[in-house]
Amino acid sequence: MDSTNTNLPQKVGLIAGWGGFPIHVAKALKEQGHQVFCLGVYGHADPILADLCDEFQWTGMAKMGGQGRYFRKRGIKVATLAGKIFKTKIFERFALLRHFPDLAFWKYFYPVFVTRTKDRKDDTLLLTVTQLFDSYGVTMTPATDFAPELLVQKGTLAGRLTEKQNKDIAFGWEIAKQMGGLDIGQSIVVKDCAVLAVEAIEGTDACIRRAGLLCQSGGFTVVKVAKPKQDMRFDVPTVGVGTIETIHEAGGKVLAIESDKTIVLDQEGFEARARQLGITVVAV
Repeated sequence: MDSTNTNLPQKVGLIAGWGGFPIHVAKALKEQGHQVFCLGVYGHADPILADLCDEFQWTGMAKMGGQGRYFRKRGIKVATLAGKIFKTKIFERFALLRHFPDLAFWKYFYPVFVTRTKDRKDDTLLLTVTQLFDSYGVTMTPATDFAPELLVQKGTLAGRLTEKQNKDIAFGWEIAKQMGGLDIGQSIVVKDCAVLAVEAIEGTDACIRRAGLLCQSGGFTVVKVAKPKQDMRFDVPTVGVGTIETIHEAGGKVLAIESDKTIVLDQEGFEARARQLGITVVAV
C-alpha cells in the first residue's frame, strides 16, 4: 500500500488476537505514517504490541461496546482485525463472563448465545462483529490492505513435488474448498487420495497432529485454502514457521496453500525452515 495515499486515515484502530500477524500489521501501519490505536484481546495478543503502537489497551473478547466507544472517542473511523481468536474458548465453562460481555455485545449476539436463532459459524460471528462496529461509525478493513506483502505469490516455496503428491493436492484441494464453503474449516490432511483429517473448531495445528496419530507411517499432505467467498477482513488463512514444525513433528511431507489468499509470516524464515526439515511447500 502506498503510504503517500492521502485518502488513507491517519488514525487506524487495531484489534489484535493471537500470533505474529498483528505485530506485522502494527509495524506496517507505523511505517506508512499512521497512528495505531490497539486493543489487545486478553489471553491472545502479544504484549509487545504496547511498544509498537501509539496507544494500547487490553480488552475482553466480548467487551465490544467498550471497544466501539474506545475508537469513537479517539476519532477513529477505520479499524482492522488481525490475529487468531480461539473459537474453542466460546465453549469453555463461563466463557463469556470471563471476557466481560457488555450491553452492546448482548444486543447483537443475543440471537447467537441466548435464543440461538443464529448459528455460531465463523462468518456469522464475524459479520455480526462488523455490524456492531458499524453502529459506532467504525468500518472494518482487511488487515492485508495495510500489509499486502504478506500474501504469498504462486509458486514453489521449498522442495519438489512427486506425481503422487500432486494428485493428493488436487484431491485435497477440491474437498477443502467444499469444507470452506460450508464454513467448517480451511485445512484438510490427505494421503493416497484418502482424507485423514478435516479442520473444524480445533484449528490447523491440532488437525495436523490428529492426522499424525491416525497415520503413523507419515508422508501425508496438508492442504490449506481460503473459503470460496473469502472475506479478507477476517479469518484469512495464515501459516508460519510453527505450521512447518507441526507438520514435521506429525510426520507430514507437503504443505499446499492458496496463492494471493494466504498470509505467510516471515516468509524467508518460513522457507528456510521448510527446506531444513524437508517439507515441500507450494502456493497454488
